[in-house]
Amino acid sequence: MNALLKTSWLVVLAAAAVPAVQADPPRAEAAKPAPSRALFVMPSGVREGRDPFFPESARPYEDVAATKHTVEASSFVIKGYSVEHGRAMVIINNHTFSLGDEGDVLTTSGRVHLRLTEIRHASVVIEVNGSTRELRFAAK
Repeated sequence: MNALLKTSWLVVLAAAAVPAVQADPPRAEAAKPAPSRALFVMPSGVREGRDPFFPESARPYEDVAATKHTVEASSFVIKGYSVEHGRAMVIINNHTFSLGDEGDVLTTSGRVHLRLTEIRHASVVIEVNGSTRELRFAAK
């Protein structure tokens, strides 16, 4: 009996030591497609689209028309210049800008978004609606 017990234990231990055989190697998962992104383009006219909640409203087309208007250079006035802690700042139409700042200023033709790109000795360079303009300091 003792020999039979030893033999059965050896068979069980040998079976446990043998690694399991797999039929197929594991496959890599298929690449998942990137999620699609919604793209909305503001319509420039009624033929391109309407607001589904307010179909008779002209509001979507007013914003497009407002960005296309040209602004005269005389509508921007430099009202001040200062240097604080080595950083130059300019006041244009009651709004303070430092180099690289963007903001909206009030003009005679309405609110205009501009960016200050350069501060020179006697002038500043701004970018309005994609075009650059140079504004000179007023002589005192």
